[in-house]
Amino acid sequence: MKKIALTTVFILISIAALSQYNYRDANRIGITFGVNQFTLNTNNFQTNAGSGWNGGLSVRGNFYNDWDMVYALQFSENNFSVATKSFFLTNEAVNYKLPSAQIALQLSYKLIENHLSVEFGPLVQVNGKFKIDSNKENNNISGTALLAKDIVDISKFNFYPTIGITAGVRHLRVNVSYQYGLNNMLGNLNTKNLGVNFKGNPGIINADLILYL
Repeated sequence: MKKIALTTVFILISIAALSQYNYRDANRIGITFGVNQFTLNTNNFQTNAGSGWNGGLSVRGNFYNDWDMVYALQFSENNFSVATKSFFLTNEAVNYKLPSAQIALQLSYKLIENHLSVEFGPLVQVNGKFKIDSNKENNNISGTALLAKDIVDISKFNFYPTIGITAGVRHLRVNVSYQYGLNNMLGNLNTKNLGVNFKGNPGIINADLILYL
């Protein structure tokens, strides 16, 4: 995942440099940071949404008439919890952290130049493994025969259609977006012979502040 991220950063910087050279008044590099709420939609076990953080880079440039094109790379830590029972059979929510990187290409329709736009388009997410506290790895996932550590090795890629809105001034804007994962995030677990047919689709709400240089 690190190699993919570094390659994407290089590509974004190259695109930004070329864009700035050719269209100095139209293209901008954006530095993004914000928060997210991650939900894993699954019937295999009980989950609750959690909050995480985002940070990244974007390039916004003129595309056609009232349309912009936005290229973006975002690094995130997503969080959610799963209902479990501890060794002493007490109910305990185990927090799962998901480190990830997203590469996005979106169309942006300018409702008000430099102030309000609507974005939509695809993105690809590269996932790490879920991370949990080592002292909770052997908790039993409620309603199943699984342990908390059994479900950490998830699928490494996911595809998200995304829709969002961006508002603000020329150099500082707020973006709110929703992403829904079409791929089965838990699909890789079906190769582990755990006796369960796993299926789970992530949904992510992002609220990001974008500083345009």
